[in-house]
Amino acid sequence: MQKTSFWKAGHTPTLLAAFFYFDLSFMVWVLLGPLGIQISKDLGLTAAQKGLVVATPLLAGALLRIVMGMLVDHLKPKKAGLIGQVVVLAGLCWAWLGNLHTYEQLLALGVVLGVAGAAFAVALPLASRWYPPEHQGTALGIAGAGNSGTAFAALFAPALAIAFGWQNVFGLALIPLLVALAVYMIFAKDAPGDVPSKSLGEYLAVLKDKDAWWFMFFYSVTFGGFSGLASSLTIYFNTQYGLTPVTAGYFTAACVFAGSLVRPLGGRIADRIGGIKTLSVMYAIAAAFLFIAATGLQSAVGAVVVFVIAMLALGTGNGAVFQLVPQRFRKEMGVMTGLVGMAGGIGGFYLAASMGYSHQITGSYQIGLAIFASLAIVALLGLSLVKQRWRTTWGSAAMTTAKI
Repeated sequence: MQKTSFWKAGHTPTLLAAFFYFDLSFMVWVLLGPLGIQISKDLGLTAAQKGLVVATPLLAGALLRIVMGMLVDHLKPKKAGLIGQVVVLAGLCWAWLGNLHTYEQLLALGVVLGVAGAAFAVALPLASRWYPPEHQGTALGIAGAGNSGTAFAALFAPALAIAFGWQNVFGLALIPLLVALAVYMIFAKDAPGDVPSKSLGEYLAVLKDKDAWWFMFFYSVTFGGFSGLASSLTIYFNTQYGLTPVTAGYFTAACVFAGSLVRPLGGRIADRIGGIKTLSVMYAIAAAFLFIAATGLQSAVGAVVVFVIAMLALGTGNGAVFQLVPQRFRKEMGVMTGLVGMAGGIGGFYLAASMGYSHQITGSYQIGLAIFASLAIVALLGLSLVKQRWRTTWGSAAMTTAKI
């Protein structure tokens, strides 16, 4: 069977609009992480409180992905995305014009910012529904590369906070988000054809399938590692090595850019050699370098190198997971994007919170990093358990043109 070239197979304006919307939503989603140093200094937060402040948007975003996934199925992706963007814009206005003076108010803001993290459950189905199976890895890799927005937060937020005050950063963030909204409204289009909407019971019925749980676990490690580190590394570099907030932000941005920019490559590699093989290699690399990071490296530069390699593996793994999901759950893509995305956010919440608690209890981040590295090993073992069944059932050549 002859394959249509990628750029002719789908709808490029929608793909790029989905990427842009996703990118700037993720920038806002993790904004409390890069601002955490200045915020905690002004409000006198403990290490555990800092960890929970940066982790709350991750958990809220994870849970709200279920809600957004249901909206995608009921209203179609474009309208669901519009609702999410309006809520985030309103939340940023409140944060900018209001008074954030307490730990509890910051946690409430974290919940609102979680709506931006739920953009994942819109952008991926919006792009996915335009592309055939053999191009799913590439299409979802490009759309999913919007997680590079987390790097923009680390790159610009600390310096803007010093120049204008950290609360005004929320107001400045409105500018690019309004541009993203305009681009989204003009260029994004829903794919032709109707996807039947589901009730809550039907939505959750997919959880009866054990493969859904495997995908949720696999993504909780790859995306959980990526998002947890993206939210925590600015505070980590400041606390561990005494770097200024701006320098710590630059170091974090280098790590996050590495992990986000390779997501399309991960999808592309998975399209060529199979998602299982790609994921297996990436879990092994991520586990190895997270264990190295857990040893407590003496040099900040050495730590950046180690985290960059770990993030490269995790980012590639993100693309590989979403090369596999559409092959197994093509008709439930909106549902699965919400559920798998939720699991990824929960993984990020766990890593960010555990690093904060680890430092408060032991004075070091080693235990938090080591436990998460162990989860990558568990994921690798789990993948070895299911790969034969996957390749001989829904992943067989008779069922799909994609490589599994």
